[in-house]
Amino acid sequence: MKIGVIAIQGAVSEHVDALKRALTEKGVEAEVVAIKHKGIVPECSGIVIPGGESTTLCRLLAREGIAEEIKEAAARGIPILGTCAGLIVLAKEGDEQVAKTSQELLGIMDTKVNRNAFGRQRDSFEAELEVDILDSPFTGVFIRAPGIVSCGPGVRVLSRLEDMIIAAEQGNVLALAFHPELTDDLRIHQYFLDKILNC
Repeated sequence: MKIGVIAIQGAVSEHVDALKRALTEKGVEAEVVAIKHKGIVPECSGIVIPGGESTTLCRLLAREGIAEEIKEAAARGIPILGTCAGLIVLAKEGDEQVAKTSQELLGIMDTKVNRNAFGRQRDSFEAELEVDILDSPFTGVFIRAPGIVSCGPGVRVLSRLEDMIIAAEQGNVLALAFHPELTDDLRIHQYFLDKILNC
């Protein structure tokens, strides 16, 4: 089994490390690979789109030909996890900031996003979150975090903060406004691995 982390920009090593630790805890053997060019996504059983700068991320995904491969993987039911900027990239619709920068969103998830829902870099914070897929609170790390403004009927809302949707799931796709890879709590990565193993 191979799990790919998009590695053209953003918080890559933390996700790779979290996935490796989660796999070890589960006693599952799998290769975690960094995806920097096209041709790797089709070989993967799961894909992570990490945080970073969403405009740059969208542009590079399109330029490298990875965007189309992710769309095809999503259509095949391959589990995909998007965190922070990854949540924006997965969305069907953005706000005026997304329109202004002509971001090419993947449109995989039936969501509309607010790119800077929780302010800028200096407004970073942590919050204890109730997340439907977990049995106790999760510490969410928010760094220039986006949020989901609205979503279609096929999207399951998993968590909210200040009336903003910050975690959601649509079939094989999981999107988070926060950074689970920046904590020692592996439960969300474990949940994502379960989606891959049950795929």
